[in-house]
Amino acid sequence: MSLKIGVIGTGAIGSEHARRVTQTLTGGKIVALNDVNPAQAEVLKQDLGLEAEVFESGHDLISSKNVDAVFVTSWGPTHEEFVLSAIKAGKFVFCEKPLATTAEGCQRIIDAEVAAGKRLVQVGFMRRYDSGYQLLKQALDSNGFGAPLMVHAAHRNPAVPETYVTPMAIHDTLIHELDVFRWLLDDDYVSAQVVFPRKSRHAHNKVADPQIVMLETSKGIRIDAEIFVNCQYGYDIQCSVVGEEGVANLPEPQSLLYRKDAKLSTDILMDWKKRFIEAFDVEIQAFINDASSGVLSGPTSWDGFAAAVAGDACVRAQETGAIEAINMPARPDFYN
Repeated sequence: MSLKIGVIGTGAIGSEHARRVTQTLTGGKIVALNDVNPAQAEVLKQDLGLEAEVFESGHDLISSKNVDAVFVTSWGPTHEEFVLSAIKAGKFVFCEKPLATTAEGCQRIIDAEVAAGKRLVQVGFMRRYDSGYQLLKQALDSNGFGAPLMVHAAHRNPAVPETYVTPMAIHDTLIHELDVFRWLLDDDYVSAQVVFPRKSRHAHNKVADPQIVMLETSKGIRIDAEIFVNCQYGYDIQCSVVGEEGVANLPEPQSLLYRKDAKLSTDILMDWKKRFIEAFDVEIQAFINDASSGVLSGPTSWDGFAAAVAGDACVRAQETGAIEAINMPARPDFYN
């Protein structure tokens, strides 16, 4: 029997998840849709040939007896209310990042989930499901090149619109690194600093670009992460872990090697969705399988909270230029 899924938010990522459930993955069926623009939900319904009910309210979708699990892929500030509603209804919910727009909002979700007595929430940190990051994780867990000492990373994007402002470099862009570094290193952050190099002439006047975020972990590992969202040349994710006895680099995405016009070259992706398309597939399939079995295993509400706490400190560091402490509470036993 298929897991009956309702999707709240049928924009780019919601539509992509609905498509992969319908056309690529197994064990799930989209039975309900909701969007702030109902016409957009109707278009998706027609495009995918879905036998789905379009709800005017996300809360009505969640309470529907025909819905087993929920995808929250709406505008970020709405995530908290819909996740809390799903927890109250006792339904599994996959929530794209951010889990909530503040650490306090994430804490309210944690409190509700702990009170429910069962893990019901998975956060959409898809990099954990990427094959390259999986290889890095295996090498680190096997102590393949000694204890990690440093991490050098970069998150580059061709361009961003004028609605993208400086703090979004943390909450919308670096948020994935803030999660995946914790997962790779099995460690938490203790401090953050942000510095601003010379500004790119391609950056509009509402964003300081590029930025370099420097993090320290409780084990003393130092991380520098470049954020450059107007790099022009492509969507490029880099990660290099320096250990006591060697260095491991995140593999490049598979691409064709050209020999042409006296040059050796490969294509660079321009679209983030294509860079992580396989990771998204694996992530959503795992959620469907887990929700069907009744036990979730993916990124938790606590992971969403930890990323938010670190993100808030990074934004403070943007504003002050100082080294800002990251005070992470002890993880509840519920998430151990």
